[in-house]
Amino acid sequence: MFTEKEIAYIKSQHILRLATVSKSLQPDVAPLVFQFDGDRFLISGFDIPKTLKYKNVQSGNDLVALVLDDLASVNPWMPRGIKIHGKAEIIEKDGRKIMLITPQRLWSWGIEEAVGLGHFRKAARG
Repeated sequence: MFTEKEIAYIKSQHILRLATVSKSLQPDVAPLVFQFDGDRFLISGFDIPKTLKYKNVQSGNDLVALVLDDLASVNPWMPRGIKIHGKAEIIEKDGRKIMLITPQRLWSWGIEEAVGLGHFRKAARG
């Protein structure tokens, strides 16, 4: 699903923002550290079962959105990033609960080529 440049960009980032939705349909977004295996995102933590993101997915709302973005330059203005819609599941790895996110659709900008303010989004894929 990802191009080589998108994979390199993802691996260069340290934080993503993950959006989940509660049973009562309250959205929640949180900045997180992550691991990326080339296809999927792995989210863990010290005590992930106590977090809203974990509880939201565990309650059955497995659709998520995430964003990785930054500014390649501010002069000239050159934003870049990836927005992903996907499905999350709770799995156990090495005796710990983790969230595994499988991307289903993505949008990227400024990664394959630099973009300015007037050309912010590329077409969706997936």
